[in-house]
Amino acid sequence: MIVEDIRKHLFEKQDEKYRILQIKIIPTAEPGSIIGVRTPELKDYAKQLSEADDISDFLEDIPHEYFEENQLHSFIVSRIRDYDKCIEEVRKFLPYVNNWATCDQMSPKVFRKHRTELLSDIREWINDDRTYTVRFAIKMLMDHFLDEDFDAKYPKMVAKIRSEDYYVRMMAAWYFATALAKQYDATVPFIEKRCLDRWTHNKAIQKSVESYRISSDRKEYLKGLKWTEKDT
Repeated sequence: MIVEDIRKHLFEKQDEKYRILQIKIIPTAEPGSIIGVRTPELKDYAKQLSEADDISDFLEDIPHEYFEENQLHSFIVSRIRDYDKCIEEVRKFLPYVNNWATCDQMSPKVFRKHRTELLSDIREWINDDRTYTVRFAIKMLMDHFLDEDFDAKYPKMVAKIRSEDYYVRMMAAWYFATALAKQYDATVPFIEKRCLDRWTHNKAIQKSVESYRISSDRKEYLKGLKWTEKDT
C-alpha cells in the first residue's frame, strides 16, 4: 500500500515545467519515468517517510518505476542512522541506480563515523562494471577521504580507473579537482605524471582552473600541464 500511496503523492506534486527541465539534464533516465517533482519537496517527503513503519516495503520494491521514487529511495537511505542497516540498503540499491542525480544525492551521514568500515565497500564498488556503482565509489572517496583521513593511495585508486563512460570520467575529474584544492602537494604528481586518461586529465585541470579554492599561481601551473593531442 505504501508504494501506491507514494506514487499518488508524487503525481499530486507534479510540475510539468520542471519535468521538462529534468528530462534535459538527466538523459539516462527514460523521459516517461520522470514525473517532475522538485528536489526540496522530495527531501521533505523523504523525511516524513523515514518514520513510516512500513517504509521497508518501499525500499524493497526495486527496481522502481519512476525517477522520483529513486530519488526518494536515495534520500531515505541517506537518513538511516545505523551503519550496518544503512550500508546494507546502499548495497541493495546501488545496482538499480541509473542516473547521476540519484547517485550523487545518496550521501549517508552515518558514513562519516564509519570510514574504516566503508573502505572495504569502496574498494569493491570502484572495481565494479556498473557506471553508477563506480561513480558512487569515487564520490565516497571525495566526500570522506580528502581531509584528515587522506592517504595518497586513494587518488591512486581513482587514477587506475579506465572507462569510456562520461559519468565515470566526469566524477574522476571532479575528484581530482577537489583533491588538488584540498591536498595539492600529494595530488599534483598524478597530473604531472599523466596518471589519468587524457580526457579526465584535461577535465580535472579545467575544473581546477574554474575553482575558487585553488590559488592563481597554481592555476597557471596546471594550465601548463594540459595534455594536447600532439603530446606523446
